[in-house]
Amino acid sequence: MYRNIGCGEIDLTYVGKEVVMSGWVFRSRDHGGLIFCDLRDRTGVAQLVFSPDYGEASIHKTAHQLRAEYVITIKGDVRERPQGTENPDIPTGGVEVYVTGLEILNRSEPLPFQLDQDVEIAESNRLKYRYLDLRRPEMLKNIVMRHKTCKAVRDYLNDKGFLEIETPVLTKSTPEGARDYLVPARMSPGCFYALPQSPQLFKQLLMVAGMERYYQIVRCFRDEDLRADRQPEFTQIDMEMSFVAVDDVITLVEGLIKKVFNEIRGEALSTPFERLSYSKAMERFGNDKPDMRFQLELKDMADLASLSSFKVFLDALSSGGRVKGLLGKGMAGYSRRETDLLTAEAQSLGAKGLAWIKVKEGFESPILKFFPEDVVRQMADRLQATSGDMMLFVADKERVVNDVLSRMRLDIAKKQNLIPAVDKFVWITDFPLFEWNEEDSRFQAIHHPFTSPTDEDIKKIMDGGDIDLSGLKSKAYDIVLNGSEIGGGSIRIHRPELQKEIFKLIGMAEAEAEERFGFLIDALKYGAPPHGGLAIGLDRLVMLMTGAQSIRDVIAFPKTQRAACPLSGAPSHVDKKQLRELYISSTVPDEKTAAD
Repeated sequence: MYRNIGCGEIDLTYVGKEVVMSGWVFRSRDHGGLIFCDLRDRTGVAQLVFSPDYGEASIHKTAHQLRAEYVITIKGDVRERPQGTENPDIPTGGVEVYVTGLEILNRSEPLPFQLDQDVEIAESNRLKYRYLDLRRPEMLKNIVMRHKTCKAVRDYLNDKGFLEIETPVLTKSTPEGARDYLVPARMSPGCFYALPQSPQLFKQLLMVAGMERYYQIVRCFRDEDLRADRQPEFTQIDMEMSFVAVDDVITLVEGLIKKVFNEIRGEALSTPFERLSYSKAMERFGNDKPDMRFQLELKDMADLASLSSFKVFLDALSSGGRVKGLLGKGMAGYSRRETDLLTAEAQSLGAKGLAWIKVKEGFESPILKFFPEDVVRQMADRLQATSGDMMLFVADKERVVNDVLSRMRLDIAKKQNLIPAVDKFVWITDFPLFEWNEEDSRFQAIHHPFTSPTDEDIKKIMDGGDIDLSGLKSKAYDIVLNGSEIGGGSIRIHRPELQKEIFKLIGMAEAEAEERFGFLIDALKYGAPPHGGLAIGLDRLVMLMTGAQSIRDVIAFPKTQRAACPLSGAPSHVDKKQLRELYISSTVPDEKTAAD
């Protein structure tokens, strides 16, 4: 028997009992006579004591050989630690085990990095030796929290009458948004499967099939540029329901999140969460995933700017642009060099420049001469600026103004320590149905082309005639936590005639629509119910719950930002015979690798 209890499970109730434990040597301290060893397994750490006066002499002799990460099994007697030697920081800190039996199950070579030291480890090393990195307590904690989150999700959805149903991993390529990962089909030369970016079409088909409530915790794949909160393969909590409206979906998801946060973090969330329309979110915060934990809202300054003689502002307004202001809380003491760096930051984000006014006993700024004093005071009142603050302004196209100031808002909040240690959820609703794609010179669906327009806009579309596509609204919704979008969904189109019209509006020819989505349109003809759903990014949710800086820290075996795996060497070249069997030839030299 290797164990009858976990290392982290012994406490004062086990004093006087014999235990058998197995695990890894975390630390070993040889005090001459006594040898102390911390034994670690997934449940925690127990302190072992090897004494020359306790047990066979051979055991004490073997204990001298123990090194970090040796795998051992022991038998011993649990004792209460002597007064003054307790460790209140760990659950087992009141006891220790006097060892009467020891076997070294496996030795470990010197490690590429230490697991018991709080030091910075290069991520390339961590990913190359991921099986060692995962032994570190903080990484174990993340993986355990991920597991518990999945369990809480399943428990909640099962209780709500959902069926867990798997959808295909090898499917048809329907390019939209990110690039697909393609898989050659050996049985159909020249043809390819695609790995799913999401189970969108299949979950809609499940609603047509009468499953009514479906979910799965599913792997998705997108070939896109990566960053800290993106991976080429990621996991989402996918849900779809029949006979629901927007409020039904939102209420159910709020209950799910409330359960997860209560069970996993012991945090009692208050529902319902705040809701903001897309237009209000863009106006007040400059983006559709606002961090609601602090103020610093963007304020329109067009009316006050028009009362000035400042050409930069007036030119922006005359060309249909915007002038908005942002409060730089506590930044009036910035030096000229620091304000120049702020301007450079704004320019790096896309602005032509950054105007500023410091608020002290009076006002200080090189642009004051262009503004009547009462106008400057009104600007300060609108931004709620008081002595010690700085007012920041950007004038440009609306998209540029919102993008620049929304990013600066976050930077200022971080630099000035304005973000409280709380969690703040918000729903963003009433998204536009379409957005203009400048590169392709056409409108495209903001979410996906299966999102239902609002009821009033459905009527406009089906009545025909000229339609302002930029003014159409959708039944789409996103849920945002602390400035990060953690989930999104919509009520879907369930009538084939409306789905065909939407394809036409985004410039998709009937033949193309039939080729790419014909099986969905056909399914909608056979009594498809009204339905909708939402997908939550599991990796991103767990990242935020653990406080990790990257979703790579909550995924067991993640990829780098180059979509490579340092552990396994993927992606890699394959044998030419394999390529020939798939009717594929490569023009890339064999020596070229993913790292190149």
